Order: sequence, then structure tokens, then C-alpha cells
Amino acid sequence: MKIGKLEPKILNLPSGDLPLEIRRHPTARRITLRLSNQGEAARLVLPRYASLREGLAFANSKKDWLESRLHDVPPRIPFEDGQIVPILGTDHRITHCPQARRGVWRDGERVLVSGNPEHIPRRVTDHLKTLARQVIGDRAHAKAAVIGKQPGRISLRDSRSRWGSCSHTGNLNFSWRLIIAPEFVLDYVGAHEVAHLAEHNHGPRFWALAGQLTPDMETAKAWLRRNGETLLRYG
Repeated sequence: MKIGKLEPKILNLPSGDLPLEIRRHPTARRITLRLSNQGEAARLVLPRYASLREGLAFANSKKDWLESRLHDVPPRIPFEDGQIVPILGTDHRITHCPQARRGVWRDGERVLVSGNPEHIPRRVTDHLKTLARQVIGDRAHAKAAVIGKQPGRISLRDSRSRWGSCSHTGNLNFSWRLIIAPEFVLDYVGAHEVAHLAEHNHGPRFWALAGQLTPDMETAKAWLRRNGETLLRYG
């Protein structure tokens, strides 16, 4: 029996259609269903022995529960004129400048955006990704040099499950949303992944090395536990 992702389906809820992501898991003991953190999809996990029909029947039986959970999901924070978005811990107000021809630029604690209003979300997102690539890349290279290592490719993603990762070949991946977090949080995640270039585990030597590369490791870990989901609401 094939293990892994199956073709997604749609659940018809009273409030509208909800994508249903389906996955088989080799060690799952029962059918489980949960709502994603941002409420953009339901996720159904099937054990090896369960049929797709059984899984879909289970998901459809939980429509009222999913609907109630959707009502509890915090609203998204759109990138639009007048909205506040933090950048490295400092709040910035998105300000639309329709007559300008400069794309996106920052002036003090404002993010100014030219062009048509419908382009604001994409342009602000692109601006934040560009800034994240620069800041995260510079810090990762600097921290790697401290421990005598050279990172491979540094990539930005929009992962919903982890803030960073390090492959066995030394490639580093980071969430671009770290640029929305306070600076000490971004610094910690960078140090964490760079430390994996030397220690491919989470043993005592790894944590000691990560602590040498960033000054506020425990504070940053606590901040992410409390506020990490908020970063996913932006945009």
C-alpha cells in the first residue's frame, strides 16, 4: 500500500468549501483529523489499513466540529494600506503612495508602497522576503565563519511547521517570516541552523555551540513558543 500524500479533496462546510489534505502514515494507529493553524485546510491522517472511503466518511462526520474550530481561528493580518507590520521588532505602518514610482521603500517606521492598491500585498511580501534574504544570509555566513564552517545554499521558504532547517549537505532553509519577528529571534534561528553544520543532532554539544552563537537563546525559544503562530497570520 502506498504511503504518503493522497490527492486532496474538498469538504463542504456551512461557511464554505474547505480543502482536505490527506496523508497515509506508516505508524498511525487510527484515523485523525485536525484543522491547520491558520484554518486554510483540514488535515486527515490515515493508518495503513484504513481505506480512503473510511477516511472521507470520518472527515464528513466531523463537519460541525471543524466549523466550530474555524470560528476560533484568529483573523489574518493583511498587508494593506494603514496596517501595522513589525520588522525586526519595530512596528512599521504600510502607507500607500499611489503617485510614486519607487516600488516599495522604508522611511523611518513606514513601509511606503507605490502603484495600484491591489498590488500592495504582493509588493510588501516581496520587499520583506528580499530583506529577510539579506539579513538572514549575512548572519548565517558570519556565524558559520565563527565556527570555521561554510554553509551551502541558503533558501527562504514559507514553511508552516519549522522556522529553519539544515540538510545533511549543509544547505540552510529559513522561513522568510522571521523578518517579522524581533531581531533576537531571527538571530537565534540563524544560530540554531548554523550550529547544525558542526553538530547534526540536538545533543549537549549542539546546544552549547548554539548558545555561543547567539546571546538570547532561551528568551528567543520562549518567544517562538508563545508567538510563533502570530507570524503565520501576516499576509
